[in-house]
Amino acid sequence: MSLNISTNTAALRAGTQLGINQKLLKKSFDRLASGSKLSSPVDDPGGLAVSMKLSAAINRISGAQNNVQNAISFMEVQDGMLDTVGKIIDRMSELKGLASQDPMKSAQDRASYNNEFKDLQAQLYDISQMKFNGVSLFANTTEISGGDPAKFGGASQDPTLDNTLTIFTSAEGAAGSKVSVHKSVLLSALTFNTNLTAGSDTYANGLTGNKDKTGNDEEEAFVATFAIQSGGDFLNLADISVGVITQALENVAFLRAQNGGVHSRLAFNSQSLTQQKTNMRAALGRMVDVDIAEETTNLAKYSVLSQASASMLAQANQNTDIALMLLR
Repeated sequence: MSLNISTNTAALRAGTQLGINQKLLKKSFDRLASGSKLSSPVDDPGGLAVSMKLSAAINRISGAQNNVQNAISFMEVQDGMLDTVGKIIDRMSELKGLASQDPMKSAQDRASYNNEFKDLQAQLYDISQMKFNGVSLFANTTEISGGDPAKFGGASQDPTLDNTLTIFTSAEGAAGSKVSVHKSVLLSALTFNTNLTAGSDTYANGLTGNKDKTGNDEEEAFVATFAIQSGGDFLNLADISVGVITQALENVAFLRAQNGGVHSRLAFNSQSLTQQKTNMRAALGRMVDVDIAEETTNLAKYSVLSQASASMLAQANQNTDIALMLLR
């Protein structure tokens, strides 16, 4: 075996192995500290690219979940207001009976009922102007910025006379699924045109009218609006019939049903997004999460190898002492 002092091959090889083992040991430290097995693009370039896309999609789903939850809150507040409107109209119907069907009531009693009837009209108008975080709960116009007056059409509602908010409910944003949240046309649902259409016994709002023997309307034609701003031209109990109040209640019931239908769809959409997000998180975890059991084994292995490499390097460096002994 030849001896030389200019090139210590054993020390060079031991130093190389020490560097390799130190690098692998550092990688184990990084993986265990971060919890991710993709601590560097060098580890798996393709896997890192896919994981970044999955992570971005999960974040977009979180945004869609927030949109849906806000829309659900909007619908809940709107339904609460519609429930109150229904109770007010129900009370109006009761006032109509108390004021006109009880002969024991005096003129002053009927005037008291009429005053309450007017106050309730003002309350209905105030409810129709309520907002949710600056967004009106009820549609007065066909567009957010204005436009033509929104009109109630019941089961045959014309979309061009409605007012809806579009909620994006997927990770694809505007290119994905959407849900239209209705801004209930409350004012129109509480407004009735009692004019009979030509050659018909049906009012323009769908109510059935009565004609006298001469073919003329029994009631004077007028527009009845239950929601009137304070200080406006209020209706009196004697101006309307129970049938009109009943129709108003049916209209509000339809608006609540419409609210419930959209609310149901949003609830299922929220559940779908939650499941989708959970599954995508699981997929991302399988791709990037470190296997603690495997990595701790690697950590112990590379730790031992690093110590062994360092020891061998120290002993290889001592081989030059043999050559120096021959030179003495």
